[in-house]
Amino acid sequence: VQLQACGGGLVQAGGSLRLSCAASGRTFSSYAMGWFRQAPGKEREFVAAISPYTGGSRGYADSVKGRFTISRDNAKNTVYLQMNSLKPEDTAVYYCAADRGTTYYYSRSSDEYDYWGQGTQVTVSS
Repeated sequence: VQLQACGGGLVQAGGSLRLSCAASGRTFSSYAMGWFRQAPGKEREFVAAISPYTGGSRGYADSVKGRFTISRDNAKNTVYLQMNSLKPEDTAVYYCAADRGTTYYYSRSSDEYDYWGQGTQVTVSS
């Protein structure tokens, strides 16, 4: 599985961006999908994740809850991260990831994810 993330950019505080992550292969719907981010000098951290198939379970880091929304379109093999009310502290490289080892839920741990995209830079200016 190959993941290609895009949609990053430079935005002012309070603005919005939508990240997309397109996956290759025929089994996208069976993967839980997650978004993680890494700011300079910091460890990679969980942002959001969505369960396989219908995506009925979704989870968010406390720092983005109420501002970010994760969704998936299995017909397009794509997962999205809608980011609203962006803050300077959201500045980071954002990575999408796929977890093939789950059936109904998602994980917040990067260790559980098997495939990773290349990352897309999000910069929020104050």
